[in-house]
Amino acid sequence: MPSGERLITASADSTVALWDTTTGERLKRGKRHTAPVNACCPLSRGSGDDNVFASASDDGCLLLWDARERHPVATITHGLPLTSVAAAPTGTTIYAGSIDNSISSWDVRNLSVVDTLRGHSGTVMGISISPKTGNYLLSTSLDNTVRLWDLRPYCRIPNRCERVFTGAPHGFERSLIRPAFDSDESMVASGSADRTLTIWNMRSGEIKYKLPGHKGCVTQVDFHPFEPIVLSGSVDKSMFLGEI
Repeated sequence: MPSGERLITASADSTVALWDTTTGERLKRGKRHTAPVNACCPLSRGSGDDNVFASASDDGCLLLWDARERHPVATITHGLPLTSVAAAPTGTTIYAGSIDNSISSWDVRNLSVVDTLRGHSGTVMGISISPKTGNYLLSTSLDNTVRLWDLRPYCRIPNRCERVFTGAPHGFERSLIRPAFDSDESMVASGSADRTLTIWNMRSGEIKYKLPGHKGCVTQVDFHPFEPIVLSGSVDKSMFLGEI
């Protein structure tokens, strides 16, 4: 969550939970999904509100939560299983990837559809919004590509897909792999079924680093906000910190 004092988790038992990172106490457990929850994210990064978050599930629903309320404050029904979710820095727009190979976005103020990003030829397995400006979205897919989408209102690219990155394949496990931007939006990264972490130059698409070490599919990556350090997590139950 924005302040770092709370943590949200998604679970295969169809629940989403909010935790106190200092005490380890579970503050809230949401049980309204009817299938495994694949992803969750905070909604109000800009305001620092640690109470509002979203969850995406195989039940085809995107639920909006407020920790101060007992039940979800809103439900968005997509109709097909949702694999991933991310929110714009303003908290007013939310994005979700689906098994229909697309990424849909909604305005959380009125729950209306804003846009649908199409271009992947396989299920979207993870998405991330650029942290500095919120102008870009990164997505991974079972089509073995990572795509960069331009979210700016006056984008001139017909389908908003600015660049396609290759070199980070998926495997038979069909793992949910979430990509990441660095803090100044010059590099992007993704895990891979080949047990490596791949980092590209965001503007040229060139692979800058291919970091080995894990013994299983790398499913999660993130950049340090200030230092040239990257974190990776894997199905091998380990996390690695690497300097780049």
